[in-house]
Order: sequence, then structure tokens, then C-alpha cells
Amino acid sequence: MSSRIPLAYNPKVLELFRNPVNLGKMENPDAEALAGSLACGDMVAVYLRIDRETGIIREAMFESYGCAANIAASSVMTVMAKGKSLEEAWKISWKDISDDLGTLPVVKSHCGILAVGALRRAIRNYYKDKQAPSWLPEKLTPDERHAVEEERLLEVLTKRAKRIEAELTEEAKEEQ
Repeated sequence: MSSRIPLAYNPKVLELFRNPVNLGKMENPDAEALAGSLACGDMVAVYLRIDRETGIIREAMFESYGCAANIAASSVMTVMAKGKSLEEAWKISWKDISDDLGTLPVVKSHCGILAVGALRRAIRNYYKDKQAPSWLPEKLTPDERHAVEEERLLEVLTKRAKRIEAELTEEAKEEQ
């Protein structure tokens, strides 16, 4: 019997998990990015199609390798970004996503952070070979740094979990 307690997701998170919006890989996107770590389970790929004349995001899609909250947060992020200018989309925060979802369980707030981190990386990638606009900060924003910290934390925790599992397996062998 599992000692894990199921997380209490609100109905909107569950609905977007069952019926994600804008899910899938986009062919020939104008910008794309990844956030998260596949080794740890939560990872988001974001694809943007951008009107080059206006800088408006015409299409936003995602692929998620994660939990219900990750899928729901990524769905909301793409809905929020679609139709916005790159500058407006840049201002979307993990709190905006969490609020739209009716809050996320505290242990799942990183899902909104990863969604925003992937969106901002995609926007930065769009400007890699172009003149960056004045509104695009040169340094990582607090939300971007938070996404990087989440990625590093997940990698450290995964390595520790694997080490502990190996130690427990070795102890079990010695006891036999």
C-alpha cells in the first residue's frame, strides 16, 4: 500500500490534463526552447510562430513530459501567449499561470515556473540572430533564474535518489 497522498488538483487542472490545449510539436517554428530535465520527469518544449512584421505570436504549442500540473500550466501558458506581442508574452509570470489555473499545489508551483522559463527562452532564442529590443533584459530575470534553479535542483535530487537507491540495493545484497 502506498503512503503517498494524492494531490488535490482543482477541476481546471484536471480538465487541461485530460484535454490539453495547443499540445504537439510545431513544424518549422520561428522560436523554440526547452525547460526542465527529462531525467527528472518534468520537461516542457515550447514552439512559437511569430508574425515577423508585428512581433505578434500567431501560434504557440508545447510538448510536455511531466505531470498533470505541468501539462495544465503549459496549456495555459500557450493560451496566454497566443495573440500577444513578444513583449507582452515576456511579461507572463508563473503567478499569472497559477492564478489562471486557480492555484497549483505548492509542490507543483515549479510547473508554472518551467512553462514561463521555456516561453522566455523561446523569446530569447527568437532574438539570437536579430537586434534585441530594448525591453529584453540582457541578464536572466528572476523567473528565468528560478527555472534554471529548478532544473539544477531536480538534477541534484535525481542523482541523490539514484545514489540512495544504489546504496539500499547494495545493503540488501549484503544482508542476503
